[in-house]
Amino acid sequence: MRCSGQLVLSIFRGPRLASADFRPAPSNEQASAWLRRTVEWPDRRLALWGDAGCGKTHLLHIWAERTGAVLHLGAELAGVPGPLTSGVAVDEADAAGEEALLHLLNAALEARQPVLLAARTPPARWPVRLPDLASRLRAVTAVEIGPPEDTLIQALLARLLHDRQLRLPPALLDWLALRVPRSAAAVRQAVERLDAMSLDSHRTITVPFAAEALADLLAPDEISGTAALPSQNGEVLK
Repeated sequence: MRCSGQLVLSIFRGPRLASADFRPAPSNEQASAWLRRTVEWPDRRLALWGDAGCGKTHLLHIWAERTGAVLHLGAELAGVPGPLTSGVAVDEADAAGEEALLHLLNAALEARQPVLLAARTPPARWPVRLPDLASRLRAVTAVEIGPPEDTLIQALLARLLHDRQLRLPPALLDWLALRVPRSAAAVRQAVERLDAMSLDSHRTITVPFAAEALADLLAPDEISGTAALPSQNGEVLK
């Protein structure tokens, strides 16, 4: 995989973005299938869309690594330097300048190179002013990545805890997986907060501690039900 000068590396240094770390699930099955059939993309263009943390960036990395495509970040897209000799992937593509994005799509079509876009909404909904760009975006095949299933929530929770060297008893991990909001962004927020608050307070992460730390993330009935749960006394090892 090659990276252009427009790539903001900090965006793409997130952990575990290799294909071996990707977890197939019904929510991403359709997107994964499309990425394996680049030659079938209408006009060699495809867009992945979905909520933050649903796996769009991960899939862009996998596709770029597999095909030798160049990765760009939408806000940093500044045109196409010279003739295109490989495919192009643009993350947060809805933040790209309209002229730069239009130039990229035209250049890629002329060079017969594929373009993979990613954003939180499908291209047809992006508020663009250039009529030519609007018509091209409406024609892009858009594939949604759905909310993560329970198995993905638990896997992500376990991975993020492991990355921070947090070891929780299985019962506590199950409790968290059942109660955090069903989005990858919320899971990340929950783990970051548990880590920070346990360090600041020098307290062990238990069910009552987690319920207190995540009070604004968990539904009121989820918090009130903690008293009936078995005691959790596993320590956090840093």
